[in-house]
Amino acid sequence: MQYQDTMFSPASGSRAALLDLVQMLTGLALVVFMYLHALFVASILLGPQVFNTLADFFERYYLAQVGGPLLALVFLIHFFMAARRIPFSQQDQKKVLSFSRLLAHRDTWLWTVQVVTAMIILIMGAIHIWVVLTDLPITADKSAARIQTGFWLGFYLLLLPMVELHVGAGWYRLGVKWGVIKSSARKKAKRAEYYITGFFILLGLITLARFMFVSVS
Repeated sequence: MQYQDTMFSPASGSRAALLDLVQMLTGLALVVFMYLHALFVASILLGPQVFNTLADFFERYYLAQVGGPLLALVFLIHFFMAARRIPFSQQDQKKVLSFSRLLAHRDTWLWTVQVVTAMIILIMGAIHIWVVLTDLPITADKSAARIQTGFWLGFYLLLLPMVELHVGAGWYRLGVKWGVIKSSARKKAKRAEYYITGFFILLGLITLARFMFVSVS
């Protein structure tokens, strides 16, 4: 089965290679950011004061004000680069599903997982970024109040595994595609992906639970 760039077709070989490079770089940047972001939010486990100190550092040096819009830009660029190979038509989607079942290969299913989670993250991630950036400064009180009210706990309980599954599959597939993960090392890399993804999902769940018990003034 042959897929064409759905949003930028037809593309020359050099142009397609350049777009693949941009996709790789933005994807790698988002992987690093999401893991660091998870660790930052988890600082609430050390207490609201630690969380607020870190948040204040980001505010003081405009890392939130500048980094937030920059993150949104990288997020959108990465999506548009990846969207070149996403089957949007129902016919193509059926072909991909049939092809994945026929191969019964884990790496093929990983691509399907990435596509599905990407669609969810595109919407939910945009909502999260907008809510945070329009309610600066970031504080433990604000974050806890948001999670403790309305539908936000359910929102993050869904967003958390979607992000971690997408990120885990992403860095693994990047390593395979660009030759960093050799065939002989795939088994170990897959195991590492399982452990890292599981760790960050568990960390996220514990973090959400901690926010539920932060006293909101």
